[in-house]
Amino acid sequence: MDWVLDHADIDWNVLSNLYRIAPLGDKKPEDLRISFGNSRYTCLVFDGATLAGAGRVLADGVDCAYICDVAVHPDYQGLGLGKQIIERLRDCSAGHRKIILYANPGKEGFYAKLGFRRMRTAMAIFADQARAMETGLVEGD
Repeated sequence: MDWVLDHADIDWNVLSNLYRIAPLGDKKPEDLRISFGNSRYTCLVFDGATLAGAGRVLADGVDCAYICDVAVHPDYQGLGLGKQIIERLRDCSAGHRKIILYANPGKEGFYAKLGFRRMRTAMAIFADQARAMETGLVEGD
């Protein structure tokens, strides 16, 4: 596996496809170019020409780092690659006072094994609030 910690040569269509098949939703190539470009740390993992995994961190350099958009190609799931991506991004973020990540429902146990703990005060506003409630991402009133 080749670990690439920058995104200078990424094919944004390939990354978009990774999120679609992972499955983590439809993320437009141009949106990914912007979001990865605005991220403090990025991580891309290749197996030859295949993009096997990706993730990024939004961070301010001191207080807060937010690990997000971690995706693993279905052919590489269950092999520990997701754990390795999280660990690399966590290590890059180590100087921050807090490292936060957003987990899809049902994945909390995976992240707990990596040292993350459930927050009692996290709140969110989603562009599609109804879908976020349907999928269990947020609670209703």
